[in-house]
Amino acid sequence: MADVKKIAVIAGDGIGPEVVAEAEKVLKRTEELFGYQFETEHALFGGIAIDQTGTPLPEETLKVCQSADAVLLGAVGGPKWDNNPKETRPETGLLGIRKALGLFSNIRPAFIFDCLKEASTLKPEVLEGTDLIVVRELTGGIYFGEKFRRETANGQEAVDTCAYNVSEIERIARQAFDIARTRRKKLASVDKANVLETSRLWRETVNRIAVDYPDVELEHVLVDNCAMQLLRRPSSFDVIVTENMFGDILSDEAAMLTGSIGMLASASLGEGSFGLYEPVHGSAPDIAGQGVSNPIATILSVALMFRLTFGYHDAADSIERAVKEVLDAGNRTGDIAVDKSKAIGTLAMGQLIVDAMRK
Repeated sequence: MADVKKIAVIAGDGIGPEVVAEAEKVLKRTEELFGYQFETEHALFGGIAIDQTGTPLPEETLKVCQSADAVLLGAVGGPKWDNNPKETRPETGLLGIRKALGLFSNIRPAFIFDCLKEASTLKPEVLEGTDLIVVRELTGGIYFGEKFRRETANGQEAVDTCAYNVSEIERIARQAFDIARTRRKKLASVDKANVLETSRLWRETVNRIAVDYPDVELEHVLVDNCAMQLLRRPSSFDVIVTENMFGDILSDEAAMLTGSIGMLASASLGEGSFGLYEPVHGSAPDIAGQGVSNPIATILSVALMFRLTFGYHDAADSIERAVKEVLDAGNRTGDIAVDKSKAIGTLAMGQLIVDAMRK
């Protein structure tokens, strides 16, 4: 009998509950097909947690996550909470859960489905062969540095501190080199070493780590140039590793190469096999409750969970093949449909993928 894997399920806000519901159907189908067993426990997080408990990350939710083998997260946030004090903003909960669970890296694959090239704003010949992964450092840098305001002779001044130490850079660099070894053995380290001292330390450290990976081709790319090259020659990238803020921006840019941010999965990982898996997209409050959101990114996040945390490669293959089959057949949600009048809804897309899954 297969081990029972515990998954903390956090639906979150906006379209989160809708897309997570479809991902849970995929979990059930996986049990039926492959005999794997999952135990899910739901928990509050984000805006809904603020409304019900007064905090975006309740202690009970953190306990549920810490006792699980993996976390499946929908999306959090929305304009309802945008003007809340820092302590009661959904984004503060995201930073807090990453830190508390020791999730120091965010893995975001970006690849092109051939049948969706028309959904991208880039020319098909530019997109040809695009298949990359952005490895983003997740618990350091400017998002976690000291923040304050002070009065000066010129009025109020705001300060955000960006800090990195060698050990933080080493662990993310090694993870990126390890991933590159399993792919095309090319790593682009992105920084702003011509201006920032943190970036100069970043580059020095990555160069030192590179000695241990002679089989991986290392390239240093300034962040502004990387942003341009992602649009000009995206297929030239294999693995990109970068610091927190640069990674936040570049991974969203890479996601849009596919035509919709609703298509891509992500994983947040620490030292062991534990991971938090979520779609790249946000809570999309403007379409929440309408049944039109795209569940594919969340479903592919389950496939990523199977690969990276559980080692269930057969089940991951089944999910990914099913998604491709459904898309190849011409099925589209509104975000990826050229003819919006023919778009299908969240439930229909999820069910088609579940039905297409097979051994």
